[in-house]
Amino acid sequence: MNSPDQSALFLNVIDAHKGIIFKVANSYCKDPESRKDLMQEIILQLWRSFDRYDQQYRYSTWLYRIALNVAISYYRKTITRRSLSIPLSGDLPLIEDSHAETQSEYNLHHLQQFIAGLKDLDKALMLLYLEERSYKEIAEIMGITETNVATKISRIKTILKQNFLTLIPS
Repeated sequence: MNSPDQSALFLNVIDAHKGIIFKVANSYCKDPESRKDLMQEIILQLWRSFDRYDQQYRYSTWLYRIALNVAISYYRKTITRRSLSIPLSGDLPLIEDSHAETQSEYNLHHLQQFIAGLKDLDKALMLLYLEERSYKEIAEIMGITETNVATKISRIKTILKQNFLTLIPS
């Protein structure tokens, strides 16, 4: 990709879809520094594959697919590094978010935690679902059938409902 026209087009595509990059990075990295690293890695991979972009897809579909694949790989590497690290002495206390004041903020906080606990591909599906992408578009991005998307999302919703039920005091 040496052409100035291609470089300008790439920068325009990135600028127009930077929200996607941020949303994906934010879903897989809560630490601001790690999030910046992941966003850089996503943009690098987009740059490397830009000349292989298939024009039958929208830029957002192409971008989501690459961003999610990079994020999943990055997340797996991070988990591997954490499992190899030496823990600090003693257990650290769990610090709850003191800003979860309203019921909707409380629910959103827990929803984010429950989604973070999903398998990598399920997390990607929920990200796209919550972005209100169509099943067809999710299928294109994820490389699976629309039926598979519908089935997986239904199962994930059931899991999330069960997780919320555990929050209700008996």
